[in-house]
Amino acid sequence: MTISINAAFDGGNIRFVRQEHDRIDLEIATDAHSDFYQWFYFRAAGVGGRRTSFRLINAGGSAYPFGWPGYKVRASTDLLAWRMIETTYEDGVLSFDWAGNADLVWFAYFAPYTMERHQQLVARFAAVPGFTHRDLGRSLDGQAIDLFTVGAGLRQVWFYARQHPGEAMCEWFMEGLLERLADAADPHTAALLAKATFHCVPNMNPDGTRRGHLRTNAAGVNLNREWHAPSLERSPEVKLVRDAMDASGVAFAMDVHGDEAIPANFLAGYDGIPSWTDPHGAKFYEFGRRLAAHSPDFQTERGYARSEPGRANLSMSTNQLAERFGAVAMTLEMPFKDHDPNPDAEFGWSPARSKLLAHATLEVLADMIDEL
Repeated sequence: MTISINAAFDGGNIRFVRQEHDRIDLEIATDAHSDFYQWFYFRAAGVGGRRTSFRLINAGGSAYPFGWPGYKVRASTDLLAWRMIETTYEDGVLSFDWAGNADLVWFAYFAPYTMERHQQLVARFAAVPGFTHRDLGRSLDGQAIDLFTVGAGLRQVWFYARQHPGEAMCEWFMEGLLERLADAADPHTAALLAKATFHCVPNMNPDGTRRGHLRTNAAGVNLNREWHAPSLERSPEVKLVRDAMDASGVAFAMDVHGDEAIPANFLAGYDGIPSWTDPHGAKFYEFGRRLAAHSPDFQTERGYARSEPGRANLSMSTNQLAERFGAVAMTLEMPFKDHDPNPDAEFGWSPARSKLLAHATLEVLADMIDEL
């Protein structure tokens, strides 16, 4: 029986290679005009009542092959619950089996957050009292760059996500963030909105999201290497957001990302910027310490190496904003695997946990807002 493989939908990415009996060989397609690839999202029809083996035969050539060991594919039969399934990585091939009763199943690198869901998010929060929606401009494919603003305080706080579109956990985080900011009855929210104005960009890279890219926009550009000199021709997504930041100022900023290899949530800061001072940097480290104490889904032991003095890459947003505005800026990294200090054997790191980490982040920010 022929099994049908399809990824011709919002955020889909896979290329059929061959079927041999109940084994399907597939390849992940590269981002347009780029060599990056790792995100996959596809459906398989005709798999009910049998064991079907799937092999991603070009996994070893992906952007971050060191992320595959210990990783587990997510599978769903209803596009709501995305459970981990047993996965192996050997000789550059990522393999997994499906033996469920459902005839139709979807597989993905992580629970997808599609542009259709993004539009639902925009419609939902544009109608919330106190929220202001602004269309900052257009991506290269002509999609809107959406910004929400809420709050009346003097401190300007920016959260922005999904510069790398395959990091879908980031927009789940932003959904949780907006939900908490919309809860006027919550004491943390009330305190924050009295002292700060929040600017939230749920998706910095709508073109890459719709196209099923891992890391780049429609032109094959990595947006998080454009913050020093963005342009409307190459990286309008960054230019539009950075121009809005220039207009408002930035006291605190969080750039939300996902990490392929490290099985934990962690922060990266702005060590190495030209204007670094220990008192300024101490605010970043204090935020991480308080978040680790506040949430079992955060830790400070694992993460990236710090930049040497004067060696920070100012084309990256966190470094650029810390240098440009004197902001307490940071990059949040969430795992494609699981947060090993507090694991979930069924779902791993998940949409629900991403949203809860956003709540914890706001609670810590409420505790520190006067210190920024």
